[in-house]
Amino acid sequence: MKHCLASDRVSRETRAAIETFADLLIRWNRTVNLVAAADKAVLWDRHIADSLQLLALMRPFPGHAIDLGSGAGFPGLILAIATGVPFDLIEADQRKAAFLREAVRVTGAPVRVHAVRAEAARISPAPLITARAVAPLPKLLGLAAPLLAAGGQCLFLKGAGARAELTEAAGQWHMRVECIPSRTSPDASILRISDPSRVTPAA
Repeated sequence: MKHCLASDRVSRETRAAIETFADLLIRWNRTVNLVAAADKAVLWDRHIADSLQLLALMRPFPGHAIDLGSGAGFPGLILAIATGVPFDLIEADQRKAAFLREAVRVTGAPVRVHAVRAEAARISPAPLITARAVAPLPKLLGLAAPLLAAGGQCLFLKGAGARAELTEAAGQWHMRVECIPSRTSPDASILRISDPSRVTPAA
C-alpha cells in the first residue's frame, strides 16, 4: 500500500506500529463499524494522514492529552503512537472502546481508554484536547472546556462546515481561534482554539 506523505514524516518504528493498527482495524471492521467499508483503500489518506497533520500543531508536545469521541482511534490513538504523548481516549460506544483497547495492546501506545460519554468522564484537565467528526462546534466546546487545562489548546478536525460552525459558536462562546486549512482535504479545516468560555447572558 502506498502511504501518504504525512505518514512518511514519522519514524520507521512509528510507521510499523501504525501499520499494525491499520491491519487490526481492517480485521475488526468486518464486524464492528469503525470506518466506512469503502474507506479500506484510502485508510491512510482519509484517516491516518488526516490525524498526523496535527503533529506540527502539537509542538511543543504536551505532557498529556485527551481525545473526545475517539471512534476508531482518529486522531488520538494515531497521535499517541506517533509522539509518545499519553492520551486519554473517550469513546462511549462499548464495541469501539473494545477495539481501542485491543489496538493499544498490540501497538503499545501510551493510552487509556474510557468507555463513557465525555460529560461523565472523570479525567484531570489536559493541555491539549483533540477531536474529529464528533459534534458541531458549540456542543464540542461544551464537552472540551471542562477538560482543558488553563493555557491549553483544542485541535479540532472539521469539514466544509467549519466556518458556519464558528459563526454559530460565536453567539455562545468567547474564544481565541485560528482556522488552518487541512492538508488532506481542500474543503476541510483544523480549528486551533484556546481560552474558551461561555458567553454570559445579558441581565
